[in-house]
Amino acid sequence: MPDDIAAIERAHPFARQRCEPWANGLDLLVTPTATTPPAKLGWLAPDVSIPDLMTRLGGVTRFSMPFDVTGQPAISLPLHWNADGLPIGVQLVAATGREDILFQVSAQLERTQPWNAKRPSVFA
Repeated sequence: MPDDIAAIERAHPFARQRCEPWANGLDLLVTPTATTPPAKLGWLAPDVSIPDLMTRLGGVTRFSMPFDVTGQPAISLPLHWNADGLPIGVQLVAATGREDILFQVSAQLERTQPWNAKRPSVFA
């Protein structure tokens, strides 16, 4: 249990630091959703060793993970498609409690660049 408490205590300053730009007037942060195109099936399979799995996940989620820790509202939108027809996400992040901004901007983006009818060549 003490390790858990120590980890939480290290996370708090990290979270406060990540929230500073919004306290200084930032409306939205725009980042990639992931650091790589969509992974091939099996790349994150349960038979991958835990250290390898964590390394892979940490690499792919570099942009989204900080906001999982801070709890800030974020949304990933499929605003680009690669040559294989797979969606490439763009993440929007807002200040704590400002989901309304995410919904407003997301709705505007969907109207100008609709994605609801797009499907990869193989999907489930």
